[in-house]
Amino acid sequence: MNTKLTLIIEKEIIEVAKKYAKEKGQSLSGLIENYLKFITTGRRQITPEKLSPKVQKLRGIIKTGDKIDYKEVLTEELSKIAKLSDSCDNIF
Repeated sequence: MNTKLTLIIEKEIIEVAKKYAKEKGQSLSGLIENYLKFITTGRRQITPEKLSPKVQKLRGIIKTGDKIDYKEVLTEELSKIAKLSDSCDNIF
């Protein structure tokens, strides 16, 4: 279930983050949600029932020859987002 969240963030950070999200083909909300998922991974349990119907259908559809550590891939991608946030902090 999605819930609306209101945040107070500096205008320039929002503008830069929106551009970044657009470049990545995501919404700013999706970007923030993914970051929050990343930092709370160890504190919550995701069960197949909690996945959206679309994700449930896609689960397991991609087969690879190599074992992929999805947590490592996710960590790498989200750390890039965190670096963007850090660089925004250094602007001011």
